[in-house]
Amino acid sequence: MAEQEYDVVVVGSGAGALLGAIRAKEQGLKTLLIEKTELFGGTSALSGGGIWIPINYDQKHAGVKDDLETAFSYMKRCVRGMATDDRVLAYVETAHKMADYLRDIGIPYRAMAKYADYYPHIEGSRPGGRTMDPVDFNAAKLGVEALESMRPGPPGNQLFGRMSINAFEAHSMLSRELKSRFTLIGIMLKYFLDYPWRNKTRRDRRLTGGQALIAGLLTAARKAGVEMWSSSALKELVQDASGRVTGVIIEKSGQRQQINAKRGVLLAAGGFERNQEMRDQYLNKPSKAEWTATPVGGNTGDAHRAGQAVGAQLHLMDWSWGVPTMDVPKEPAFRGIFVERSLPGCMVVNAKGQRFLNESGPYPEFQQAMLAEHAKGNGGVPAWIVFDASFRAQNPMGPLMPGSAVPDSKLRRSWLNNVYWKGETLEDLAAQIGVDAAGLKDSARKMTEYAQSGKDLDFDRGGNVFDRYYGDPRMKNPNLGAIDKGPFYAMRLWPGEIGTKGGLLTDREARVLDAQGKVIEGLYCVGNNSASVMGPAYAGAGSTLGPAMTFAFRAVAEMSGKPLPLERTDLLGKAV
Repeated sequence: MAEQEYDVVVVGSGAGALLGAIRAKEQGLKTLLIEKTELFGGTSALSGGGIWIPINYDQKHAGVKDDLETAFSYMKRCVRGMATDDRVLAYVETAHKMADYLRDIGIPYRAMAKYADYYPHIEGSRPGGRTMDPVDFNAAKLGVEALESMRPGPPGNQLFGRMSINAFEAHSMLSRELKSRFTLIGIMLKYFLDYPWRNKTRRDRRLTGGQALIAGLLTAARKAGVEMWSSSALKELVQDASGRVTGVIIEKSGQRQQINAKRGVLLAAGGFERNQEMRDQYLNKPSKAEWTATPVGGNTGDAHRAGQAVGAQLHLMDWSWGVPTMDVPKEPAFRGIFVERSLPGCMVVNAKGQRFLNESGPYPEFQQAMLAEHAKGNGGVPAWIVFDASFRAQNPMGPLMPGSAVPDSKLRRSWLNNVYWKGETLEDLAAQIGVDAAGLKDSARKMTEYAQSGKDLDFDRGGNVFDRYYGDPRMKNPNLGAIDKGPFYAMRLWPGEIGTKGGLLTDREARVLDAQGKVIEGLYCVGNNSASVMGPAYAGAGSTLGPAMTFAFRAVAEMSGKPLPLERTDLLGKAV
């Protein structure tokens, strides 16, 4: 078997992997990054690109006040003891330094001043400013050839499946700000008038969200001289007699190769949500790989298994970054429904036609509520999102653009009774989707009454700042609207995810721990390959990518002999 030698081998090509590889190369370490699939970018390329960064550099400009102790106490309350205090502190202390580094290598971010932490009821939360969105990236900096080797974003993150839109623009349009119409016109003009670029590729020159982040990282990786191999699958980890991980065995072009790593192996290969056997072993039921919103062919838990084989301890394996998803024909993965469900005039019901959750709440809790409702025998899987003609005319829902722009007559005929269901009355709709008609009618009646009063007496939808971010400020309650005008529509939701949350347990330097809690020398792990520092929670938008890159930053510091010390050790063990 052929052998090669590097200082650092990085497995995976998402945000954590790329940042780790770039940082290692800049520290003078000979670095190789390997990716299992043909395309670079991993799940990060399909994401919104947001990062949750307390005390970040743009908060002052955004008019946001924050401090380390408050952020630490909020995050500690969120994780509920499922991540150690020193890991939580390491994240809060280092995340803003990692964001500074991103800016330094050409990937600036902006704080989202109005996008609240996901749990406004938990002390220490902020009504905005901790989540950051990447600044738009010009794909010409990466180049067309390299762009074609990068995983494309999902259609749901683009207008009409082709035009990029960033988080600020999406919020402007969905909340119907006065400038939103001009924003839309500007996006379309920039795309259609860019003939020189569109003659080279159908993909937008202006990249946003996860596409901007990954394109920026790939550009920085090329500039730094990082060696990257695609179609190179990890098969196993190599250990010496002492148990130290000294390299990897991969398969490339049908041949096995041993790649030695003098300083360390960084596993950053994503979760295991595409592995049905592992789902059956660890996740709550029902659970199907096809429901996930992550890339087909990746995230199969290979690096989890490789870590287990060298004695790594697993943690949080029954948790995932849940989100309701929808099956859209011809799209490679199920589509995550992140924001549309928060808009006024829609509701989600079970098989009894009854609401069972706050539709505007955080998406992980949404998925958990679906599974819990199903376990009660009420038919929460699938669930149905229901709306009326007024909602259909004004708002998007999954692949459906607002009816005022794309009426039913212009939709694909094959989508009827497959992607969406339509009935002239609620009774008719209920019969088509197999839910209780009386329950559905009663739920719609209540929602209409709640919209008139401005108060959801069942689940307090719209009762906090997080809910209201994606709402219509013209309404008495931005998240409540009447459901009373036919025809009525329904779309089917599944309990999917944007990744699993469990993986190899690590310390604050991202070093992998064995069953006794001892460090496995030479082995590091970040992102969804590792057990999340967020525990069972989702502190705010960007709680996946933020930790992935932050702990990659810390891991490389440790590998290079310059570990980052904790500064506020007085906070460790302190009751909150």
